[in-house]
Amino acid sequence: MSQIRTKKTLYQKYNDVMPTGAGALFLIQIFATLGFSVLYSTLILYATKGLHMSDLLATSITGSFVALNYFLHLLGGYVGGRYLSYRSLFSIGMLLQVVGCLLISIPDTSHLLWGLSFFLGGSGLNVTCINCMVTQLFEPDDKRREAAFLWNYSGMNIGFFVGFSIGGYFHLHQAYHQLFILSALGNLVAFLLTLYNWKILKDRDTTFVDSSAASQKTARLIGLGVVIALVFALRGLLNETTLCNQLILIIGAAMLALITVLTLKQPGHTERNKMWGYIILALASVIFWALYQLAPMGLNLFIERNVDRHFLGFLIAPQWVQNINTVVIILGGPLLSIVFSHMRDRGININIPLQFSVALLLIGIAFAILPLGISLSNAQGYTSFYWVFLSYALQSVGELFISPIGYAMVGQLAPLRLRGLMMGMWMMITGVAAILSDHFSKMALGTSESIDPLVTNASYSHTFSLLGWSAITVGIILFIFIPFVAKLTQEKKKLKINNALDLKEEMVTL
Repeated sequence: MSQIRTKKTLYQKYNDVMPTGAGALFLIQIFATLGFSVLYSTLILYATKGLHMSDLLATSITGSFVALNYFLHLLGGYVGGRYLSYRSLFSIGMLLQVVGCLLISIPDTSHLLWGLSFFLGGSGLNVTCINCMVTQLFEPDDKRREAAFLWNYSGMNIGFFVGFSIGGYFHLHQAYHQLFILSALGNLVAFLLTLYNWKILKDRDTTFVDSSAASQKTARLIGLGVVIALVFALRGLLNETTLCNQLILIIGAAMLALITVLTLKQPGHTERNKMWGYIILALASVIFWALYQLAPMGLNLFIERNVDRHFLGFLIAPQWVQNINTVVIILGGPLLSIVFSHMRDRGININIPLQFSVALLLIGIAFAILPLGISLSNAQGYTSFYWVFLSYALQSVGELFISPIGYAMVGQLAPLRLRGLMMGMWMMITGVAAILSDHFSKMALGTSESIDPLVTNASYSHTFSLLGWSAITVGIILFIFIPFVAKLTQEKKKLKINNALDLKEEMVTL
């Protein structure tokens, strides 16, 4: 009898960690990330070294690519679940990414821009879909959601690790054509895995699935039309990066105004406060992501040109440096989930505002130490690799405190009918931040056309110091206001309810 009870307990624990469908999404996430990770880490290097673009043009295209990718998550949140099911839009997106990678593999500027347009049409829309597919596995107050997002975030970073690794290898050998063909194959695997798991990934409680068959047919046509029009619109925007960036900032400001109006119109006091908390945390996160998105732009060129990348007798590719981030996320995501669960079981409340303030402090310190490393550079102006290693490690730990937690936060704070919109807006924030990163990258590059570290170190040092101390200041301010923000997000109330439920479960067991 005791053996049966033990087996049942283990089964229940498994269900608590990995509900039906979460395992499939974890695996799909790994392959879906491959193409984006290659472009994220390699685009500016491919543009400058493979296509011989100027630094400013390559930075502008890379900045627009990163910004549009995250910005379009808002559109993905609107189209997905309304005009196409999440699984359908995700599948279409993966096919567009396959086509995009194949076009980018052809070495000329025109094919690059068309390839990025197709790729963005896919990646910009489908990331929100996979996050909503994870979210819909849980009820609004299900405590397992945060753990699921941490695990899924680790899966995404496994894909990043593979993408960064092969990107660095092929970059050192200048074999960009083969690199992008391989990226297309990875995205194709994600598409096939989605088809294989089609039934268990069906939408639940969305506008699309609740509609009649005739309405669904019309909605599909509208959804496909939006996707096709989007590809051509992106091609025009990538050709006019300045206009593109201005439009993103304008739309970002308009969305902030929209979410503010929706907050004021909430009928309940609790829902209104939660949305105010969402807005405050969203604004704070812009600072974090503005620094974080320097990685594929100015920070990538700094590592390529101003850092001594020889380590243990090997030449480290710039893309491999970003694997410091992926290793920390892969190992730290599940570990942080376990630590948080253990602390909360003991009644220790690690609330969301505290996690955000820690993230800002960590990424601020990560950039504030780089000028010190630059001041200790060798006679040729090259900064020791160890400073970059330490900086990336701090950035990565900071990311753990804000990114997966942010996804779970949307499910906690967003009213059900606004969840898709607010999830898309949350991911769009990174796109707005990428525009700021583009500006900061150009500031770091300075006005000189030289790539000599002795010439460019001063500009990099000034920019990194300014950004680092700004993030530290915002982190301290948010830390001071933790009680106020926690009250808005109902963190203390939620903790008391959870503790009461846990106590009730223990009494029933006894």
